[in-house]
Amino acid sequence: MPTLYPVRVGFIGCGGMARHHIRAMLQQRDTTQITAICEPSISAYEAACKLFEEADLPPPPNQPDWRVFLETNAHQLDAVLIITPHALHFEQAKASMEAGLDVLLEKPMVMTASEAEELIAVRDATARLLVVAFQGSLSPQVREAARMLRSGELGHVLNISAMAWQNWDQLTLGSWRQQPELSGGGFLFDTGAHMLNTVSDLAGEDFTEVAAWMDNRGRDVDILAVVMGRLKSGTLITMNACGQAIPSCHSDIRVFASEGILRTGIWGEMLEIQRSGETQLAPVPLAPSLGVWEQFLKVRDQQIPNPSPPEIGLRMARLWDAIRSSAAQQGAVVQCS
Repeated sequence: MPTLYPVRVGFIGCGGMARHHIRAMLQQRDTTQITAICEPSISAYEAACKLFEEADLPPPPNQPDWRVFLETNAHQLDAVLIITPHALHFEQAKASMEAGLDVLLEKPMVMTASEAEELIAVRDATARLLVVAFQGSLSPQVREAARMLRSGELGHVLNISAMAWQNWDQLTLGSWRQQPELSGGGFLFDTGAHMLNTVSDLAGEDFTEVAAWMDNRGRDVDILAVVMGRLKSGTLITMNACGQAIPSCHSDIRVFASEGILRTGIWGEMLEIQRSGETQLAPVPLAPSLGVWEQFLKVRDQQIPNPSPPEIGLRMARLWDAIRSSAAQQGAVVQCS
């Protein structure tokens, strides 16, 4: 059945990233109506209210308790956008789908593979939509790269090498992102989660072996990390995460195949290709990327398949479980089930 517009959406969490989404969605009043907000922080809610006032709209009401929010608002909502600390994602997404709502869930999807498996089961039982808001998987660049790799037009994949770097340590110092009980990890599970997800998406198969090292640099969570892995097909993977870089935020992913080389980024910020016989990488022309919310609406309206389903989130969660296990054993090789 076609979607009825505008879609009534509620926000669970309205911190900095949520307000980024609110700004964009307030420009889409024909398709989107932000109906209610759940935010325990008074200052964060007030900051969100200013965005509505600037758009000449009354701010939606706020219910600080997310359980009460769902109980009192689910009947007047079609979907929720969950943008909260990582440790809350599983329970909030599960309860939202059980309340009859479609869910756009910020990254990383969940904390562990067991949570990912249960969330998929809830998705199936409730027949609700669950999209994980990974810009990489939602980008035309990564989707086209995945298509090329699956089709075999570049031959078989030999190696994948990925890097992500940011002055994350200083930017997040004192925030929940450096509190392990809320974040579940440091740079590699925050900004670096985009790298883990996009590499998992491009790989298209599970890891069989993983070795990892992390360095907290005196913090409570990892700041630096190196990961090596092997896929079921034998493809070798390396990932390097530096969260104590000079002021910057960038990434690079290279896929080396027998008939070509692909280059993209962890957010799908570009796609370049060099085929056998060519001398350098060249951009692949693609239509501009739709925003996360626009993609969600297209999936919900059955115009496109879900580019970022929880199954990719499960593959990343299995990888993260193996990374933590190996790092806890000083880089011992972990066999992935």
